[in-house]
Amino acid sequence: MNNIETLSTASKALRLYNLSKSVGRILMEAQQEKPSYSEFLKGILTMELEGREKRDFERRLSAACLPARHDLEQFDFNYSCGITKSQMKELRSLSWIEQTYNIILMGPSGTGKTFIAAGLVYEAVRNGHKAYLMTMENIVTCLKMKELSPSAMTTYRKILNADLLAIDDIMLLPVSREEATAFFNLINTLHEKTSVIITTNKSPTEWAKDMNDEVLTTALLDRLLYHCEVIKLDGNSYRMENRKTIFEKKKEV
Repeated sequence: MNNIETLSTASKALRLYNLSKSVGRILMEAQQEKPSYSEFLKGILTMELEGREKRDFERRLSAACLPARHDLEQFDFNYSCGITKSQMKELRSLSWIEQTYNIILMGPSGTGKTFIAAGLVYEAVRNGHKAYLMTMENIVTCLKMKELSPSAMTTYRKILNADLLAIDDIMLLPVSREEATAFFNLINTLHEKTSVIITTNKSPTEWAKDMNDEVLTTALLDRLLYHCEVIKLDGNSYRMENRKTIFEKKKEV
């Protein structure tokens, strides 16, 4: 085994994966450019740190489960009333996550609730946070299955360790009393430890009907609204205004 192979094998054993792939190129460049010992070592460590940060970002981004469209730069303020450009800029600063604030995005379908939630999750991931987007249905299923399924338990632990959890379409469908209790227990556990984004097309006062328990709903709202910004969106449905057709647009003869 030559020196390059030895260095590559040792780098892998030390989990210096970027170095292990690039040993030959790095040595060749060093022979040509003749950096000082400190510059040479600095270059190797910087490359390795950047590689690890990139891999960590890609892992967190994959785990966030974001839809294809989540770039807040593309948010169309013409289709949605209720949030200004300056307010969006403030949300994107993520200072509210550091203060463990919650965000409730409320309004009709198609006004950008999920788009904003997904975009803020992306911004959080990009800034080093553990952040996830899940539907209410996904969460209820996870809570029901976590004692039976290892994958559900893994998801549950991921939620508990999140910096930000976005829950899409909360109370879109009625939940059983058992499911409502489990959901309350989750929110109670996350309270003041994890920021939560809620998207809903119903006002919080309507949730009591879906949870079949006014006392439980009041306790849930007490925790969600304690440190919370409620954003009421309105306007035309972006999806309906921009819906696609399978037919070519041709002039009628």
